[in-house]
Amino acid sequence: MPKTAPFKSIEIKIATVPAVSAILHESDPALLHAAMQAMTGGEADYFDGDFAVIDVGQVGADRGNIDWTALLSLFRSYRLNPVAVRNAAPEMEADILAHGLSLDIVAKPHRKAIQDQEAASAAVPPVVAAQPVTRNSMIIDTPIRAGQRIYARDSDLIVTAAVNSGAEIIADGSIHIYAPLRGRALAGARGNAEARIFTLSMEAELVSIAGIYNTFEDGFPAASIGKPTQISLVGNRIDVVLMHTDFRS
Repeated sequence: MPKTAPFKSIEIKIATVPAVSAILHESDPALLHAAMQAMTGGEADYFDGDFAVIDVGQVGADRGNIDWTALLSLFRSYRLNPVAVRNAAPEMEADILAHGLSLDIVAKPHRKAIQDQEAASAAVPPVVAAQPVTRNSMIIDTPIRAGQRIYARDSDLIVTAAVNSGAEIIADGSIHIYAPLRGRALAGARGNAEARIFTLSMEAELVSIAGIYNTFEDGFPAASIGKPTQISLVGNRIDVVLMHTDFRS
């Protein structure tokens, strides 16, 4: 029997994975153990391997004292699989990454951007066709570091600082990066094939539109490296083209 060609043996697409939120209100291991016991009735397979994002925003000043080894062991004993931490203080990040967890950052709406977008939409006649966009825009004004993950749910994502290697940004709409893109950018995360990615300097490890992806190793066009670039989906193919940034007449 002939063997499957190596390049057809596996197919990988980028997708967002559902996860539960484990919101901590305490950092004391004994109290957390008692709470999990009460919640699950002591059933060891209560969560059936569900992924979990640990939210430490409600812990307060004690969140720096979290015993990550004990906490992860507790969750896993009930088949809850922690993969990331949300609302971590900067001084906690190294410890979190050392325990094999990611940093999950959910971008928050920028009120002025929403108002500006609504005003612009009202000024455009309904018959004018444009790139489909979501109602809201999320704005990140600080560099996104390795190990950080940002997800703009039901919105476009605007980043005004560098997306560094090892960082990941995700949006249900389009992604606009007014700085170098060196990490991973995933637009149209819930299947919006009309979403696009824009960056002023194309240096990405990976880009994806609606689950179809391309990596640096796959070979981005040489002319696009380090240049203003637009990424879109054409059929089932990622299209990478240079943008013209000189708007002078």
